[in-house]
Amino acid sequence: MKKRKKIILALIIFIALLWICSAGIQIVARNVKGAINERSRVFASVSSEPEKTIDLLVAGDSESYTSISPMDLWNQTGIAAYDCGQPAQRIQETYYVLKTAFQKQSPKLVLLETNTMFRNPGFLTNLQLSLTEPLNYHFPIFRYHNAWKALFDGPGGLKSGYMGFEIRDKTVSYEGDENYMKETKDKTEIPEVTRIYMDKIRNLCRKNGADLLLFSAPSPVNYNYKKYNALKEYAEEADLPYVDLNLRYRDIGIDWKKDSYDKGDHLNIDGARKVTEFMAKYLTDNYQLPDRREDGRWKEWNELAESYFKELEQCVIL
Repeated sequence: MKKRKKIILALIIFIALLWICSAGIQIVARNVKGAINERSRVFASVSSEPEKTIDLLVAGDSESYTSISPMDLWNQTGIAAYDCGQPAQRIQETYYVLKTAFQKQSPKLVLLETNTMFRNPGFLTNLQLSLTEPLNYHFPIFRYHNAWKALFDGPGGLKSGYMGFEIRDKTVSYEGDENYMKETKDKTEIPEVTRIYMDKIRNLCRKNGADLLLFSAPSPVNYNYKKYNALKEYAEEADLPYVDLNLRYRDIGIDWKKDSYDKGDHLNIDGARKVTEFMAKYLTDNYQLPDRREDGRWKEWNELAESYFKELEQCVIL
């Protein structure tokens, strides 16, 4: 009995130490610029935003944060949006980055880019992510374990961003078939792990009073009609709105000779601004998101937008 009590006491002390260290390292991650420069950066950066200042969260893999420009959206509508995507973001990470954002934010809408829904790294990686992501969430010391280095070595040399967005002013044309959305009745299967976590994401949004909107960014490398069929069917089953911009890329004005950053995988700044303009109108027509431009609490957003447009003036698309 005494041995069991000692084990329980040791476990309690260990958990308490983890919690204390996690609280401390979260302060470093949120307040020391450049402390996090790996995959965990988005978790720290969205957590560092002032409480209840984000009305729209954009989530997903790299297709998300290369297609929606928060500063352009702000300039056109006054919607306070934040890109919280990651390179090759898996669905487990999508859920926990949203869960992390909801700790301090009360967004009215989550805009989920759908390419992450087709990422399936296999059983072992899915199992690993399903175990480590909740552990990282509850004990951030595991996620931010390298943040202490910033206190001694100084912050890393990260390029400053605009609410999760960076200006990508390079052009490498897409040379493939521009009619890549050829109609078919076939469909790509959505992995079962995605369906499980999409249910969790839907419940998370519902619990926090946020609508969920699915969208597919223009990308001939990543999309085709088979994926559209699968997403359309899923959206209908889940009773979610879905917008596929690949079907409308000509209406949006996308020119694959000029608006691609890397041969049709991601959009460059010109392509992202066109998509943002289209989505700004869609959001204005379909959602009642507040215009914060005249609100003094969002003064820094106006200042950041000013810096953004100054940088745009200096850009030469190559």
